Order: sequence, then C-alpha cells, then structure tokens
Amino acid sequence: MMSEAPERPKDHPRTMRLQRFLARAGVASRRGSENLMTAGRVQVNGQVVTQLGSKVDPAKDVVTVDGVRYDLSSKPVSLILNKPPRMITTMDDPKGRACVADIIPKDRYPGIFPVGRLDNDTTGLLLFTTDGDLAQALLHPSQEKPKTYLALIQGALSPKAITQLEAGVELEDGITAPAAVEPMDPQDPRRAKVAPDGVPAGFSVVALTIHEGKKHQVKRMFSAVGHPVAALHRESFGPLELGELPQGRWRLVTPDEQAALDMVVKAASEEVSGWKDRS
Repeated sequence: MMSEAPERPKDHPRTMRLQRFLARAGVASRRGSENLMTAGRVQVNGQVVTQLGSKVDPAKDVVTVDGVRYDLSSKPVSLILNKPPRMITTMDDPKGRACVADIIPKDRYPGIFPVGRLDNDTTGLLLFTTDGDLAQALLHPSQEKPKTYLALIQGALSPKAITQLEAGVELEDGITAPAAVEPMDPQDPRRAKVAPDGVPAGFSVVALTIHEGKKHQVKRMFSAVGHPVAALHRESFGPLELGELPQGRWRLVTPDEQAALDMVVKAASEEVSGWKDRS
C-alpha cells in the first residue's frame, strides 16, 4: 500500500528530506533518488513512500530501496578510475558488455556509482562516489566545473579554429561556452595518454578545457571547426587530476582531494540556500 510516511515536526534537528538521505547514503544523486521514490521503489519502515519532501530520521527510521537497507553509518567514499577504451560507463549491463563496474571494488563500497559518464571509446578520469550530494554538486549546470580533455585530431588547428573554440562554437543544441585551447608541443609527454602508439602523420594533439556537459560535446566542437576527433582522453574534472594513474587502475581520492570535493559540496549548498533566501 502506498503511504506518505508521517513527517516529524520540521524543526526536528535530526530529520531530513528522504531524497537527501538517499543521496547521502550513496543510493543515487538527489534527482535520481527522487525518481526512485516516484517509481515506488523506496520504503520507510516498511511503507512505500512516493511523496517528494517526505522526512526521515536517520537514527530511527529504516529506509530500503528495492529491499536493500541503507543508512548513514559510514563515511562517503570517492575514487578515481583511469577508464580504458571499449568499456561503457554503467554499473550493470544486461547485454554483458564490458563496463566500468568490472574494474572498481563495488562489493567493497556498496552504493558506489559513476559521476557522469565517458563515451565507450573515451579514456581517462572517471569519478565514482557513494555521496549523492557530491555528484549533484559536480554535475549541476550552475557549478560549471572545468573538465580538461586531450584530443587526437585530424590536422592542426589554425589560429581561426582556435579563436572559434575559445569564443564558443555553434552546435545543433546551442553555442558552447568559451573554452581554453592548448595545441600541444610534439615533445609534450602528455600526448602519449591519448596516442600511446605515437601521433600519426597528419594528426595533432590538443588540450581543451570546457565547463559544460553537452552530449559528445568535445567531439562535436572539433568537428564543427573541421578537425574530427580520432581519440579522446579526460585528464581532469573539477579539482581532480588523473596524474600518472595507469589505465585500467583506480585509487581512492587523497585527503587533499577530498577536502577540495567537500568545498564543492559546501559551495553548492550555500548557492541553494541563497536561492531559497531570495525566493
């Protein structure tokens, strides 16, 4: 039977919105948690809760999703994977294709999920976390977190193409925000990350930093200026850098990286509070 689960008084210091609880427990992002609720997959104390905004007391209430219980007893965990090519960004693939869940320790960290995604053929930095608030803060369009990619492209960028990329390129879904462009010197060792067998004749490597997340954005930007992408590698995301982590390997974020991620969450929370104060 569907229920709205009784709310405790709004000033109760221990209560929080159910979707926030689910995000903090690492079930999904806050928006993903709302979708789970409206789909009838979330129960509180044995009752299905579908009303967004319902409150729970993490110290007393029993919260389950698809029959699995979640709580806030453990600290959130975040890790970085250097994603290999020919691997899809999902925690489960019914078709049996190779996916990132095959590499990371998902059994050790229940509820861990990727923050965003990389294309099947794109390599590089992919963040995983059990912290839904962090995922929401990093992916929300208002946060505009920088992402740097190394692209192996056909030809070499002309000054005109560089200016176009820096100013914004017109795509089918709108003009891109200004980007930072760095054609890479032939001696730059970073080129090996996107071209491990060497840069073929007639190709070059460019570092591109964007602040948006349009689908296939980097590939479409280079195609729009006449330089199709042959290979793509993500080198950094927000405050995180891949460094020398080998392809196909993962590591936990360092204390300094965790502190930087905590600041991202804090800034996003303060921004939301500011919106509420102005409304």
